[in-house]
Amino acid sequence: MSGVMTLLLIQARRDRIVLPAWILGIAFLGSAIAGAVATEFADESERAAIIGMSAVSPAFRFIRGLPDGTSIGALVFFQGYAFTAVLAGLMSTFLVIRHTRADEELGRAELIGSVPVRRAASLTATLILGGAANLVLALCAAAGFAAAGLPGPGALTAGAAVGVVGAFFVAAAAVMAQVMPSGRAANGAAAGLVGAAYFLRGIGDAFGTPGADPAHVTSGWVSLLSPIGWGQRSRPFTAADPAPLLVLAAAAAVLAGAVMVLRSRRDLGASLLPERAGRERAGAGGASFLGLAWRQQLPTLFGWSVAAALLGGIAGGLGPAVSDVIGGNDSLRQLINRLVPGARAGMIDVFTAALLGIAGVLAAAAGIQAVLRLRAEEAEGRAELLLAVPRTKARWLGANLVLAASSTVVVAVVAGTAATIGLALAGAENGPPGLLVGAALAHVPAAVVFVAATAVFLAAAPRVSIPLGWGMLAAGLVLGQFGELLRLPAWLQDASPFRHSAAMPVEDFNPAPALTMTVIALAGAGIAAYLLRRRDLTA
Repeated sequence: MSGVMTLLLIQARRDRIVLPAWILGIAFLGSAIAGAVATEFADESERAAIIGMSAVSPAFRFIRGLPDGTSIGALVFFQGYAFTAVLAGLMSTFLVIRHTRADEELGRAELIGSVPVRRAASLTATLILGGAANLVLALCAAAGFAAAGLPGPGALTAGAAVGVVGAFFVAAAAVMAQVMPSGRAANGAAAGLVGAAYFLRGIGDAFGTPGADPAHVTSGWVSLLSPIGWGQRSRPFTAADPAPLLVLAAAAAVLAGAVMVLRSRRDLGASLLPERAGRERAGAGGASFLGLAWRQQLPTLFGWSVAAALLGGIAGGLGPAVSDVIGGNDSLRQLINRLVPGARAGMIDVFTAALLGIAGVLAAAAGIQAVLRLRAEEAEGRAELLLAVPRTKARWLGANLVLAASSTVVVAVVAGTAATIGLALAGAENGPPGLLVGAALAHVPAAVVFVAATAVFLAAAPRVSIPLGWGMLAAGLVLGQFGELLRLPAWLQDASPFRHSAAMPVEDFNPAPALTMTVIALAGAGIAAYLLRRRDLTA
């Protein structure tokens, strides 16, 4: 047991910066949403309008969750729970893969295995660390909700709902670490499980059954397949019920036991799914940096494109239903007009523009991941072999930046095309041909600013480039999407590139901000190339 505790302390020390940042960031976001809802929707009639519209709109239930009362606490849980639960799941999956499959790839696990400790000691320490991190997250989230003025018992239950979902994904990610052949594949599969949980919860909520009280909806059975759906059933601010959380905790314990059995029967470096062997010789494209980057990034780009297609399809297919619901509710229509001042477009355009803005975030994420792939190549020693040929580091970076920028364009085009098809299938007018594709592409200049900034982080501070890159995107998302709701200062909101993207088709396209952001991105790429050329490769 002493070996497990020693490994636990080592892992905690490695995560001494990243893990507190995750926990405090999620807790602060939940508290900020609670405070903003209490301020922005202080009037009971406004809360009743939002909840009433969501109760009869499958689209809003898919995105947000289940309406469950008109109190401030119920509206806070409805608005923010699914999002914070997804963040808790991502925190947990990244933590587990970082200390299991990634350590095996980098040789750290082999060094640990050379001392007299049990084979599963490192995995045991990781499970304990993940459980402890989510316990602290639950307490911090509960404290944040209480500090925002929500009732104490409900705040504790809501915090526990977030923490238990994170604990479930600790065990689920540990299973993926045994199944998948590489750290990247395990990370992708575990993050995909988080996305699938959100999607299944959304389907169950969208096909839920409104009750006699229009402020309450009973979820469909599909949400029972999602840990986020189970956490939502705790109903912390209406009729707090810890039973669903206990079921979820028991499922996490069963998964943890199963993963311990799998680890005891698996050799170090092996996996239940074997890694597919590549060809003996590269094709014509593999002889260049750009071709190699394309081959490496194709599966990742495909995954982001699928997510963008789903989001765009939702925007187009459910937009008319949202428009019909809002159009028939005068008080809600007035509320939306107040939240979106000066909007000249119809309600369907407001809904579509909002989801295409989220598609812009997905495009930025695809580009950031393409750039951060270089950090993995550098840390794992492959970049040193690659750059042994007569090619410069600037050309290596430039080829990957071209692919990263192209990835943002591809994801945006897929989202816009899916939205266009969804509107056509729903029988709604979608304006001139290519309007929604252009609306999605309007967010690309902001996305490439994030790509260029991540490249600068990679060149200037490679060891912390991964948390800096993703943290910057998270900050930009919060500022751009929730800045108005949180009543943040205008100068702080303007710090997010997403703030300067044209929200087409609600707004007209303004070329000046797009051109400015493009110039900033090009300048950032040049700075990154200069800094990378002046430093050595690092482990």
